[in-house]
Amino acid sequence: MHEMKEHQHHDMEHHDMESQKKSGEHHEHHEHHEQHGGEPHDHTAHHRMMIRDFRRRFYIALVLSIPVLALAPLIQDVLGYSFTFTGSNYVVFVLASVIFFYGGWPFLSGLVKELKQKKPGMMTLIALAITVAYVYSAAVTFGLGGTPFYWELATLIAIMLAGHWIEMRSVLSASSALEKLAQLMPSEAHRRKGDQIEDVPLSEVGKGDILLIRPGEKIPSDGIVVSGHSYVDESMLTGESRPVGKEEGDELIGGSVNGDGSLELRVESSGEDSYLSKVITLVREAQAAKSRTQALSDRAAFWLTIIAITVGVSTLVVWLTSGQDLQFSIARMATVMIITCPHALGLAIPLVVAVSTAKSAQNGLLIRNRTAFENARKITTVVFDKTGTLTKGTFEVSAVDVYEKRFDDSDILTYAASLELHSEHPIAKGVVSHAKSSGIELKTVDDFEAIKGRGVVGAVDGRKVQIVSPGYLVEQGFTRPEGTENEGGVTRVFVLIDGVVAGSVALSDTIRPESYRAIEELHRRGIKCWMLTGDNEETAAAVAKELGMDGFFAEVLPDQKLDKIKELQNEGEYVAMTGDGVNDSPALAQAQVGISVGSGTDIAAATADIILVNSNPLDITALILFGRATYRKMVQNLIWATGYNVVAIPLAAGVLYNAGILLSPEIAAIFMSLSTVIVSINARLLRVKKEELQPAVG
Repeated sequence: MHEMKEHQHHDMEHHDMESQKKSGEHHEHHEHHEQHGGEPHDHTAHHRMMIRDFRRRFYIALVLSIPVLALAPLIQDVLGYSFTFTGSNYVVFVLASVIFFYGGWPFLSGLVKELKQKKPGMMTLIALAITVAYVYSAAVTFGLGGTPFYWELATLIAIMLAGHWIEMRSVLSASSALEKLAQLMPSEAHRRKGDQIEDVPLSEVGKGDILLIRPGEKIPSDGIVVSGHSYVDESMLTGESRPVGKEEGDELIGGSVNGDGSLELRVESSGEDSYLSKVITLVREAQAAKSRTQALSDRAAFWLTIIAITVGVSTLVVWLTSGQDLQFSIARMATVMIITCPHALGLAIPLVVAVSTAKSAQNGLLIRNRTAFENARKITTVVFDKTGTLTKGTFEVSAVDVYEKRFDDSDILTYAASLELHSEHPIAKGVVSHAKSSGIELKTVDDFEAIKGRGVVGAVDGRKVQIVSPGYLVEQGFTRPEGTENEGGVTRVFVLIDGVVAGSVALSDTIRPESYRAIEELHRRGIKCWMLTGDNEETAAAVAKELGMDGFFAEVLPDQKLDKIKELQNEGEYVAMTGDGVNDSPALAQAQVGISVGSGTDIAAATADIILVNSNPLDITALILFGRATYRKMVQNLIWATGYNVVAIPLAAGVLYNAGILLSPEIAAIFMSLSTVIVSINARLLRVKKEELQPAVG
C-alpha cells in the first residue's frame, strides 16, 4: 500500500532492484500485462530469491567461521586451549578467502553501486572494513609482521549478512500492489461478432468492440452501455458505497463488478488509456518518488565511511612521517578502519525492526514499510477515506418511520421487505437483510413489477404496495413527509399502501462505533483529521459533522484524491492516509504514511505501508505510539553502535601511544562485540504499554 516509500534498505543490491522496479526499468513487460489482462510478472519472486540468497550466504559463512574462530590465537587464549598444526595459517587463509569473496560479495558489489551513485553508505563502510581486514591479514600470512584479522573478518561478514537477511524479511516488495491492481481486470472478454459471442484475450479487445458482460463478472474495459440494465459495484474504484444503476448510454469503468443484470458495452478505451491503468501509473509514480529517501543508519554509515577513510589514511601518513616503520603504520591504519565498522551498526536497525514488527503484529498492526512506521511520530494530519474506513461500507437500515396510525414499524418493514425480496437493487438487499435479522416473516407477493429507476410495486396480502424513491413520490403528486428533506448521508425509500404514504425506510452507510473515539484520540494528540470520499457533498458533510472532523473533500475521484493529499502536504502537513479500496491506492502511495484497514481490498493493503488487521480506526493512535517508541529505540541503538567509536578510533590510531596506551586489534574486537550485545539487549526492551493504546477518554 507505500517512503513504500522511504525504504531503509542498506542492501544496495536490493535497493537498486526496488528503485529500478519503481522507476519503470523493469516495467515494460509488466505494463504489457497490466494493459492486456495477462498474468503480471512476479517481481516478488525476485525479492524472495534475494532473501534466500542472503540466508544461504549467511549459513555458509557461519559454518566456515567456526574453524577460523577455533584457530584464532585470541579465542584460544580466552577459552584457555591451544591447538595448531603445520600450515594451519594457510588453511585459515583459504577459509577466510571463501568467506570474503562468497559471503562478502553483496557488500563488495554494493560498494561499486554506491560509488557509482556517489552515495557511499553502509555497503561502502562494510566493504571497506572487510577488504582492509582481508588484504592486511593475507599480507601477514605471507610474510608481513603483525596479527591477522581473520576471525574479526569472518564474524563481521556473518553478522552483516544476518542483519541484512533480518531486514529484508521485514520488508515486502512494493510491486505486489501493481500486480494486484492488474489482476482486477479479467483475462478475457466476451466479444459480439454478428449473432455469435466469442471469448477473446483482453489484449485483442479494441475500441469500438461490443462486449457482453454477464451477471457477477468483472467489466473488462472502459466503455458505454449499449443495451441492458444492471447495478455495478464501483466501490473499489471510485469509493462510492452504493452500487450504481447502469442502463443504455451510461459509462462503465474497467475493473468494476457487474451486479445481477446482463450488459453489453461498446469499448471506449482499453490498455494504457483505461482508467485502471491510469490508477496503476499514479501508484507507481508516487511510490517511485518516495523510494529515494536515505535511512538514518545509511547517513550514520556515510559519515563513518568518511571518518574511516580520513582517519585511516591520516594515521598511516602521520606514523610514517614520524619515523615508524611501514608494518606498524599499516597495522594502525587497519585497526582504525576495522573498528570504525561496528558490528552493532549493521544490527542496530534490523533488530529493532524485527522486535517492533512482531510486537506490532500482536497488537493488530502489520508493518510493510518500516520507514513509514518510524515516521508515524511526525504525523500532523490523518486523512480518512469514508467508505469502509470510518463507515462500514454496507447499507443498513437506520430508521423505519410510520405516517399512518393503523400501521406500526413491523408492518412497514414486513410489506417493504416482502416486496423488496424480488428486487435486485442493493437498497432492497439492505431492507431484506434488516427484516430477516429482526425475525420478521416475509409474505407472498403477487404481480411484482419494477418501475425502472423509480421503485417497485406488487400485491402483498391483497393490498397494493409500492416502494418508491423520494423523486418519484413527488412526481406522483405526494408531499414529502416533514423531516425527510435534505437528510445528509441517508437514502430513504417510501412505502405506499393502497395509494397512501404509510411509512418510509431510511438506510445509511453506518459510522463505525470506534470512529468517534479514534477522531477524539487523534485530536487529543494535536493531530488534524480530514475525510476524503467519492460520495456526494451532502452525505460527506453529515458524516464529517457527526464525527467532528477538521474538514472534508467530497465527490473526489482517485486521481483527485492524490491531489488533495498533495494540497495538504504543500501546506506543510505530514500526512497519513487511511483507506480500503483501489480508489485509495494512489493517495495511499502519495501520503507519507499509507494505512490500509484490514476489511479493505488486497490492492489497498498492497499499496499501504501499514495494515490495520482489525479495521479499527482507533489503532491509528496505537500506530503513532508504536512508531514513536520504535524510533526512540533506533536512535538509542545508533548512539550505542557509533558512540564507542569516539573513544576507540583515536586510541586505535595511537594518539596516546607516547603515554603507553595503544588499542590492539584484539581489544578493539572485544569492544565491538560488547557494543553488539548492548544493541541486541536494548532492542529486546522495546515496550509500549497496553493501557497507553486504550487511553481513558478525556
